[in-house]
Amino acid sequence: MGLISRRKNKKFSYEPRYYKSDKEGSPFQIEHKFDSYRKTVGSSGNLKSKFKSAFQELREGNNRKSNRLILFIVALLVFLFLYIIDFDLSIFTQTR
Repeated sequence: MGLISRRKNKKFSYEPRYYKSDKEGSPFQIEHKFDSYRKTVGSSGNLKSKFKSAFQELREGNNRKSNRLILFIVALLVFLFLYIIDFDLSIFTQTR
């Protein structure tokens, strides 16, 4: 009846009937779209080494236009938020 021993999970390994795996890569292998362009994907290091490699990749990246665009969007959203809450910007100027 199985009072002492636990039930084992069923294993399932799918092999297509007419698929020939002579070529490189498998259509049944799930892989992210940008894995081939990143250094940090697939590394089997500890958490500290993953952060170091991610920051190194961030520094080496040639995406100044996208960085400027992101900064512009963030600044626009901050000023929009300040306008919505009716923040008075005159506290930063000197008036006598």
